[in-house]
Amino acid sequence: MIFGKMFSAVRAQLNKLANYFWEADPIAQMQYEYDSAVEQLKEGRLGLEQYRGLVETVGRQVKAGETHVTKLQSQAKAYLKAGERESAAKFALEMQKAKEQLVQNKAQLEMHETAYQNNLKKIQHANKKLGEVKSKIQQYDAELKMSEAEAEVAKLSASFDLNVTTDFGQLEDVIQRKIDGNRGKARVAADLSSQGISDIQAEERMEKAMGEDALKDLEVELGMRAPEVTPVIDAQKDLGPSVTESVAELEKA
Repeated sequence: MIFGKMFSAVRAQLNKLANYFWEADPIAQMQYEYDSAVEQLKEGRLGLEQYRGLVETVGRQVKAGETHVTKLQSQAKAYLKAGERESAAKFALEMQKAKEQLVQNKAQLEMHETAYQNNLKKIQHANKKLGEVKSKIQQYDAELKMSEAEAEVAKLSASFDLNVTTDFGQLEDVIQRKIDGNRGKARVAADLSSQGISDIQAEERMEKAMGEDALKDLEVELGMRAPEVTPVIDAQKDLGPSVTESVAELEKA
């Protein structure tokens, strides 16, 4: 009584454990069953190949028996035509035995051929079913992974709320403040970079003018350009009267 209860309890726990592993990864379990069936099918195919060898052997015996009966019949007819009845009877008796053996071989051949064809159909049907099972395993595997992904997305979509009261909302605010700070630094750097631009531009203009003057001097030196003449402006000197005034005074005298 006690041992019976213990055995039942142990069996129940083992069954529970087996169900756990059975349901933990059903795709892997289906793949295992499929692989086992493929191995059995391979063994069945090997046996069918060996059986086909037997059928071929019996078929060869039937053909040999038919040839032997035809030969014995020809020999019996030849001796009979030659008047050798004793020899003809001998070949006729041997032909009769060969025919009986041929009938048995033909019956065996028909039986083996029928059994072979039946087993061949079974293996072909099993092979077709295994192909369907393999396709189902791939389909179920894809659907199971997709459903798991959909479940994860559904769960995450509920937690990915960017409300300011949630962690993601607060993190988004931190990120936005960092972006604003970086943009402020970039604006200040741009504003500071405009200082001294007018001085730099004036210096560039001066260097350009000096370069132009140097180029003109080089052209004059090489005879590619006439030297520039500076216009003379007459200025009245303060040291004494001009020549015109002196001539006027002499004419009066």
